[in-house]
Amino acid sequence: MNPKFIRAMIILISFLILLIFTSASNSHGVVANKIAALNEVKPVSEMIGSQLWRLGNPNDADEEFSKESSALTHYTVSADSSQPQDLKSIPQGLRKSVNPSFQVQFPLSAVPAHGVVLKVRILDAHKAVPQMAVFTNQLLSGIVQIAGVGGTTSSFPFKKTYELYIPKEQLQLGDNELKFMATGCLYCTAVEDKYVWWKWDFIELDALTEPAAEPIHGKYVESGTKVSNLSFYYDEGAVRHLPYVLKWLGIAYSGNIMRVDCATDVRQGCSAIKAYYETLRDYNTQAVALHLHTGNVKLQEDGSLPADAEKKLKDYVTAYGSMFQYYEIDNEPGLFNRSKGVNLAIANWLKGHIPELAPHLKTVAPGWAYAPKYAVRTCRNQDASGRQQCGEPDGWEGDPQQRLELEKVTDLTNGHAYGTSYSENKGGSLLENLQTFDGAEDGLPKQMLNTEYGTSDTHVDNQAYGAVQPKAAVFDRILRAHIGFADMFMQHAAFYPQYALFEPNIDLNGQNPAEMKIHKNLPDTDSRVSIMRRLNLAYATHGRPLSYEITNKTELSNKLVYFRGVDTSSLAPLPGSKGTSNKLLLNFVNFENSAQTVHVKVAMPEAGQYEGDRFGNGDTYESARTYVSQLQASPELEFKETLAPGEAVQYILTRTKDVKPKAPSWVKAVSQPDHAIEVNWLESEGAQSYEVWRKERGATKYQLVAKEVPDPHWTDMNTAVGQTYAYQIRVTGMKEASAEALVTVTDEAALNRSDWVITSSSGKPQSAIDSNPYSRWDTAKNQVPGQFIQVDMKESFTISRIELQSAGSPNDYPRNYEVFLSADGVNWTASIASGAGSTQTNITFEPHNARFVKIVQTSKAGNYWSIYDLQVYGKRRD
Repeated sequence: MNPKFIRAMIILISFLILLIFTSASNSHGVVANKIAALNEVKPVSEMIGSQLWRLGNPNDADEEFSKESSALTHYTVSADSSQPQDLKSIPQGLRKSVNPSFQVQFPLSAVPAHGVVLKVRILDAHKAVPQMAVFTNQLLSGIVQIAGVGGTTSSFPFKKTYELYIPKEQLQLGDNELKFMATGCLYCTAVEDKYVWWKWDFIELDALTEPAAEPIHGKYVESGTKVSNLSFYYDEGAVRHLPYVLKWLGIAYSGNIMRVDCATDVRQGCSAIKAYYETLRDYNTQAVALHLHTGNVKLQEDGSLPADAEKKLKDYVTAYGSMFQYYEIDNEPGLFNRSKGVNLAIANWLKGHIPELAPHLKTVAPGWAYAPKYAVRTCRNQDASGRQQCGEPDGWEGDPQQRLELEKVTDLTNGHAYGTSYSENKGGSLLENLQTFDGAEDGLPKQMLNTEYGTSDTHVDNQAYGAVQPKAAVFDRILRAHIGFADMFMQHAAFYPQYALFEPNIDLNGQNPAEMKIHKNLPDTDSRVSIMRRLNLAYATHGRPLSYEITNKTELSNKLVYFRGVDTSSLAPLPGSKGTSNKLLLNFVNFENSAQTVHVKVAMPEAGQYEGDRFGNGDTYESARTYVSQLQASPELEFKETLAPGEAVQYILTRTKDVKPKAPSWVKAVSQPDHAIEVNWLESEGAQSYEVWRKERGATKYQLVAKEVPDPHWTDMNTAVGQTYAYQIRVTGMKEASAEALVTVTDEAALNRSDWVITSSSGKPQSAIDSNPYSRWDTAKNQVPGQFIQVDMKESFTISRIELQSAGSPNDYPRNYEVFLSADGVNWTASIASGAGSTQTNITFEPHNARFVKIVQTSKAGNYWSIYDLQVYGKRRD
């Protein structure tokens, strides 16, 4: 028989078997989608035992129910399972403006020992992301975030079966009540009510046969962001800030995910990448990597990657592939005019080499921006030929069929979204994915890992929804939308200007992470950090649920107040990095717009003493975090939390016997005005306070100069000008000391550059004073006499030192220089200093009063003159 015919028959039979299996496993008779679902996360279905009851037929329709009506408010499940259901007394769904709630009474002859799972299959919902609050016997079990295409022009559906864990503590013998309530956004008025609706296929309650592995809250999701210094740099400053961001946002320890896009075209972009990945591992956090810059890749004639691109990929995956879990093929390839062929070549290369280099690794489709053809929208990185296009071929990223080529060779899909774009009819990440996959019969057929979502300072919520805080509401809505339809998603990015969670444009290498501040998006009072913490704590905390009892049930009756505690030690080690955790996470979340008090008794894994971090409201890390200790569990622990409107509180606890404080690291001592010394260090886990030890130059022993210092920084005012001091930091009660930090006291300090005006003989000199160690001003040509850079400090200061730093381009220092000063920018002094420069040019001179400073280059050289940082030292005039 013809071998080709045999192979064809084998393929056909395999396809038919797959089709039969898929159809049989799908209780709704859905035909297999184009691409099979991969890597399903913690399927609750494996633990579901007996079905307690189901309302409705799983028939992909809602015709058996009645049309929405304000009269349809109650349904009682009969104890006699043979009694026929009166489905016409059940509404087709809920609409907040018509029938905002529906109650189901049901009997229990025995409370399921491990709790239950509620399943609701949604057929459609409005794009506004309605919220289905579920109360069990008047206590909130959870709020399901529902995705849908209502209000769009999509011809493809988004259907989804949402699941909600209900602990046994919320159930009781005899009569029980489930209440479903349509809930609007935290900041919205009744104007939004008509958009808060959904249609359901069936409602089902199932008993668990074993302890829940996860407090499933609608669906399993993983949340994250990106922490890089000055937008692009994974350096030591980013590494130091990473744990603080993870903990403050409530995503540490429970297997969430971060984007790590250290690209090959960003010089020094990956300078501390090994330590960065190790830190993610230590905080039990996954990573999605993006490394190879596709813009410079030219394929070989056979369509494969050139040798240098293969080497970059192989070297990176070989060195760090064990530390990350996902690889993103590209970033917005159409918008940045990238080649589909290059994207396919990268995906295929990884597919062929991952089994050998990093078997756990999965690939992610490019971060789609859905850029259309050039005529519709101007795209970046146009080449010198004059041909204008959005990708090669032009517009390929906006074409679902061409995107599908990448989707077929990658494990997870992607899709970037900003503002309200996830639901836009063209270019919306949800709707475009539905086009690619011909709809979603029970969620998307591939897992979705969105590497960028967010809002800028100018984005506002749709006016039709009536939000009183429109900037907060639009961020809240886009994050809730992703909880409804995506699986993993990352806010872009923690310190990125205009989109930031925290104050941007600060060199993280010099900032103490404990002093980082929330970025305020005025005039709204709620912040992106507050919103992200609230939703992360409710939806992206993973681990084995802890038993608990709410002891003030009457006060919290029908209130939108959520509590869950988990033991993260139950989580499987992360693929590749083998990251684990032993933390206990206790989360209190207030979805009400009024203050609420929660009294809860939590059963800890064992009796003993616990301690750890508590995070609540606060504009700085320091003000949001406190350290709590001597929590004695019997094994129950009792908590009382009064939560402000919208506040989320998390305890990150460890058994005291497992806490082993270490001496602080990153100790920095910097001279400040008025001969003060500011000392900073990183916090030490388990430290409730610190000691500062000091010795003067020539002394042999350190002296204790400050004790019980609560925060990881301290200012020494008792110093002498000209003296050199060494500082060490200890955790209170420990003998182990940090490395020492040396500083010489002066009466001057680096002047504040925020108001300076800077000019130069050529180029854009602002980069010399922007506090970005990776940006620079340069002359754009070889050095010749007369080139200059000049600053107007806006006020007169007494100055005596200037530093010019060019380490990023070590040969671009000024071969010779002269310095001139002026009070008015017109009349200049004679040269007050001159000399030969170096990579770190330190210019000192007798103190002078001046407002203007000019540095002139006076020699010829075969290099540019570059300045990465220009700083003037002095003090205000007496």
